[in-house]
Amino acid sequence: MKRSILSKCKLSLHKISLIGMVCSAALAICQSLSAADAAPEAAAPKDDAKLDAGFVSLFDGNSLKGWQGNTKAYEAKEGVLKSKAGIGGNLYTDKEYGDFVFRFDFKLVSGANNGIGIHTPMQGDAAYVGMEIQVLDDTAPEYAKLHPYQYHGSIYGVVPAKQGHLKPVGEWNSEEITVQGRHVKVVLNGTTIVDANLDEAAPKGKTIDGKHHPGLARDKGYIALLGHTKVLEFRNLSIKTL
Repeated sequence: MKRSILSKCKLSLHKISLIGMVCSAALAICQSLSAADAAPEAAAPKDDAKLDAGFVSLFDGNSLKGWQGNTKAYEAKEGVLKSKAGIGGNLYTDKEYGDFVFRFDFKLVSGANNGIGIHTPMQGDAAYVGMEIQVLDDTAPEYAKLHPYQYHGSIYGVVPAKQGHLKPVGEWNSEEITVQGRHVKVVLNGTTIVDANLDEAAPKGKTIDGKHHPGLARDKGYIALLGHTKVLEFRNLSIKTL
């Protein structure tokens, strides 16, 4: 009888031990999943080896190396290049580009306003001395009465973009700008929102905003982030020359 009771006790202890091991394993899995869910959304920037063929990174994820201009208006941290609130200013690539494909992700805050300068020099208003591809929170009340050529993705003052393809404020968007000769194409989140021939868009230099745009004649210049005092985040900036 004593042996039978002892055997039952040992069996019970063994079961308790197994249950404890299973619970510990389950707890470890839950903690692992929770850590993954809590990971920051801004992933590390892709290195050149992970980019599509021909593309090189323009942002190392942690510094403003490769950029010039108003570096005090931007900060780099954990894979994100961020424009600071209340400080306007332009950030230019170190190199000039002619024909290219430029890719980047961006995240808007409410009322965000920025732009991508292309073929621009480092002096003057990039929207005129070069070209500006608008970056804007189209849904903000303060922008409700803009001209069509002032909304997101438009070649500012020259070609209006198709609207309605931005993701909600606070979510990451992906954009690709292709410049080849007189052709400019903008793809937002997989949808082409601008596909324009500059000579047709501005015949004899006449633009829809009625202003002078000498930058339309340029075939080379810097790529720039054109800050307008609003916070805006960029990541995964890369370029392929054509």
